[in-house]
Amino acid sequence: MLRFAPSPTGDMHIGNLRVAILNHIISRQKKEDLIIRIEDTDKERNIEGKDKEILDILNLFAIDYKQVILQSNNLKYHQQIAMQLLIDKKAFNCFCSDEALEKDREELKAAGKPYRYSSFCENLSDETVMNCDAPSTVRIKKPTHDISFKDVVKGEFTYKPFDVDSFVILRTNKTPTYNFACAVDDMLMNISTVIRGEDHLSNTPKQIHIREQIGYTQEIEYIHLPVITNKETGKKMSKRDDASSVKWLVSEGYLPSAIANYLVLLGYNPPCEIFTLEEAIEWFDISKISKSSAKFDIEKLKFINREHIKILDNMRLSKILGYADEDLGALAKVFMEESNTINDLKFKINLIFGEKSSLDGFENELNLVNDCLSHAPFMDNFEELKKYVGEKTSLKGKNLFMPLRFALTGAEHGPNLSEIYPYIKNYLGEIIK
Repeated sequence: MLRFAPSPTGDMHIGNLRVAILNHIISRQKKEDLIIRIEDTDKERNIEGKDKEILDILNLFAIDYKQVILQSNNLKYHQQIAMQLLIDKKAFNCFCSDEALEKDREELKAAGKPYRYSSFCENLSDETVMNCDAPSTVRIKKPTHDISFKDVVKGEFTYKPFDVDSFVILRTNKTPTYNFACAVDDMLMNISTVIRGEDHLSNTPKQIHIREQIGYTQEIEYIHLPVITNKETGKKMSKRDDASSVKWLVSEGYLPSAIANYLVLLGYNPPCEIFTLEEAIEWFDISKISKSSAKFDIEKLKFINREHIKILDNMRLSKILGYADEDLGALAKVFMEESNTINDLKFKINLIFGEKSSLDGFENELNLVNDCLSHAPFMDNFEELKKYVGEKTSLKGKNLFMPLRFALTGAEHGPNLSEIYPYIKNYLGEIIK
């Protein structure tokens, strides 16, 4: 069993989507189920509707999953296991106030030392704990031995007990912290493989420690993906980068198939550059992902998006553009050399069917051409139409060609009218207004 575990605390970004896509690929390769676990235990940070938005995006990208689970529904199990750890003396109640902990943190910082819990409450007697009315968290005792694991991409890691520390597993309101809920749920769901970003590397020994203390011995295979960085700044893609938002990319006219193609490419050397997820399942080897960070290049995504638009069925492309005519899908492809996205193509097609303002320098000529076209008989061939308009208006050269192009396309420049005309000849009544 694999899991994709997003939090409903903001827009899905490309790093999340990359994790979801690779979980999808690996689950299919391993022939294991993929579940979606919405990690919603931090109620104060949850944003209403984001859980549905996450699922809508996964469906848009054809991520195949068996079921959706809300982490908050497992609260009783989190609390029961924390209680058992307390009974077994593997965890303890901590009554240290936020102010006291912050004071310790500042003192260690001033001394140039990393913060670690002082163990002040670790050895309190049962009687003292019973008689204390102050709010308390629950902390798991730090390990007594090194914790090691092998990451499929990053290699071997070893963490000392000092690195892991005695960390909080239940907050004062008795809800689980991220690491505790994650470790318990991975155990309850019998997760075999965890694929996530490398920013979670330091969480892995804590989660292993929790499961060891519970007595869960099944090993989990870990795969931590290198971060995606902004090509221009070299820094990790953040919410300030528009292109980090999946919603933004889709709204800008990037096809889900192209976005998925590009995210699989990041840090990987595939046998071909343009492919579908179904094709990637056949050859993708996650162990061969680069250990280095991957640079997000919007220009590369534009190229891949163009290629995916080109291979779309004409009727499918037409429907994406808001129509339902193979000719209009084929017409859109005529503009591909000067377009990168669906939005670019919509703009071109909308110019053709939209209201056309006066053409500077050719006002009278445009009126003559429009009037001629509005009364012209149907003509199958563009050269015939051009000859007909020229004869009827007595216009020649640029005085004919410029207003004719503008009347038919709404633009002063673009592909040859002889390429465009076969796909618009049946719509001249709608185009000439």
